[in-house]
Amino acid sequence: MTDISEQFRPVLGQFATGVTVVTVSTPDLDYGMTVNAFSSVSLSPPLVQFCADLETRTHDLVAEAEHYAVNVLSADQEWLSNRFAGQQEELDDPFEDVETFRSETGAPIIADTLAYLDCELDSAYAGGDHTIYVGRVVDLAVQDPEAAPLTFFRGEYGTIE
Repeated sequence: MTDISEQFRPVLGQFATGVTVVTVSTPDLDYGMTVNAFSSVSLSPPLVQFCADLETRTHDLVAEAEHYAVNVLSADQEWLSNRFAGQQEELDDPFEDVETFRSETGAPIIADTLAYLDCELDSAYAGGDHTIYVGRVVDLAVQDPEAAPLTFFRGEYGTIE
């Protein structure tokens, strides 16, 4: 019998996902994290969810701030995904050269992404080594309707042609 934990990540890698950067703002800090564990939950009320590892900084910041924004990346924004997937720890200000604006919650929204959803934290659920954060969407927009999405499949970036 195969050990499920050894096969879990390779099997899930067969599921193509979009790539987002979840951003949050506290009085002391703006922060972001690349997330592909994101989906819609409900149309009425409008709810979305993402999963945050218990050991990430974003996990604690979202719990503290009680809001977040989801920035849906386009195919030419792989550099943003890489930055917020860990490279930001090496930077004094990871948003320094990234144009942002703020909407209802105050979370940084990255300009020129494919789309964004600005969310107030609705609920949080324990999910193993992650927390499932459900947000009520308070503002959203498609920013670039012509752009192709950035995708992640089998451990590599791609797009839909």
